[in-house]
Amino acid sequence: MKALLVYPKYPDTFWSFKHALKFISKKAVHPPLGLLTIASMLPGEWQKRLVDMNAGHLKDKDLQWADYVFIGAMAIQKESVREVIDRCKKTKVKIVAGGPLFTAAPENYPDVDHLVLNEAEITLPPFLKDLALGKASRLYTSKTFPDLKKTPVPLWGLVKMNRYFSMNVQYSRGCPFSCEFCDITTLYGHRTRSKTTAQVINELESLYEAGWRGSVFFVDDNFIGNKKKLKESVLPAMIEWMKKRRYPFDLATEASINLADDEDLIRQMIRAGFEGVFVGIETPDNKSLEECNKFQNTNRDLLASVKRIQQLGLRVRGGFIVGFDNDSPETFERQIRFIQESRIVTAMVGMLNAPNGSRLYERLSKEGRLARDISGDNTDFSTNIIPKMGYERLVEGYKEVLAGIYSPKMYYERVKAFLREYEPLEKRRRYFHLRSIRYNLHYLDAPFKTLVILGLRDRARFYYWKLVAWSLFRRPRLLPMAIEYLVYGFHFRKVFGKHLVT
Repeated sequence: MKALLVYPKYPDTFWSFKHALKFISKKAVHPPLGLLTIASMLPGEWQKRLVDMNAGHLKDKDLQWADYVFIGAMAIQKESVREVIDRCKKTKVKIVAGGPLFTAAPENYPDVDHLVLNEAEITLPPFLKDLALGKASRLYTSKTFPDLKKTPVPLWGLVKMNRYFSMNVQYSRGCPFSCEFCDITTLYGHRTRSKTTAQVINELESLYEAGWRGSVFFVDDNFIGNKKKLKESVLPAMIEWMKKRRYPFDLATEASINLADDEDLIRQMIRAGFEGVFVGIETPDNKSLEECNKFQNTNRDLLASVKRIQQLGLRVRGGFIVGFDNDSPETFERQIRFIQESRIVTAMVGMLNAPNGSRLYERLSKEGRLARDISGDNTDFSTNIIPKMGYERLVEGYKEVLAGIYSPKMYYERVKAFLREYEPLEKRRRYFHLRSIRYNLHYLDAPFKTLVILGLRDRARFYYWKLVAWSLFRRPRLLPMAIEYLVYGFHFRKVFGKHLVT
């Protein structure tokens, strides 16, 4: 059997980092971890190919080669998914589809031959068994959550690693919290299920043996869902492995704000190689947090919590939302002020949406306040809810926030303030890895590109030179970080200017 695994294209959004990747000649941030894991679950005798449409092109000859096309996708890839399905139908190749997009609304995809939904550890084996017997059904689904102890290492051999900025690893699934707007607990449950310590080390070792050196992102929706296991087993093993391998990876992940309450956990994460963490802040408004059941963020000083994490050495990337029922016209200014004062450089702001499967979707459906299908795109003024403040006012306020945090003056002030205060308590010796040259040759011309594009051509070049000069004389050790943030800022302004300025 010939299996073609296809990952549809993302639109150009704040999350794509498309304009930043051009500085280092990379095509995409991460490879499709889900499809690479699926590839390891397929029969060993099958022929397998991967086409990530974010890093390459899906050609007609690829479809003509395949017996089956396996598609995995999220909501934001919906438009590209339609294109892939249409092309498969024209080529008359069978389609197998799964992942969050198809699991949430399988009824929207009548042209898919086989829907293998929920988690593949449970639903893929019966499909493969039926397929071998020549009697594969159209729908495979399950209400149970699998043990991750048998989840295989992704098939990294299918990936052209030099096209990506970062590799990725999944340690756990599920989240103990109940945020109303989130569908993670519907997809993966409230109980945190995790791989064994040996599995985590084995996956890191597989990336190391494949020659990868650089960024690795733990894709868990909440990496610290089981703190006890992390502190007693997983992180100590990672610390030992990283020391043994001379710190080949820079790690990042996602975690809830209560990470700030555990200094020992933060220190262990830093010793294990973690440099950044994405935290869902959502809003500094306590009433809006209570409205959406984000109780882990309520009744605490969010600003102090963020600064606590950053003062210990983890760079915080923040997620923010506007459009809650309790939001008011003053909310937008509070969001801007919080982001500036917290020094969160990479601040992602989106309009509230109700994913199919979330409790927010159920509530608004009963209230008759669902407007349209969700796109998942944070650049098209996308919301599928009818906001209480009115859609036009919400869009106006959303633009106010983005203009406030991404305008050159505000953005560079935030970067400078962060760099002035950033002083990690844990310092780690960096080592040169000869094999890293294989995947990082493109970085050699990045300083020149940065100088030309940001220092000479960009309209905001005054702020570029001002920050570079300040960093060079005041915080020379952090100059690479300053340039990294300058590149991010360029991307954010490009997306904002292209999609959101009307």
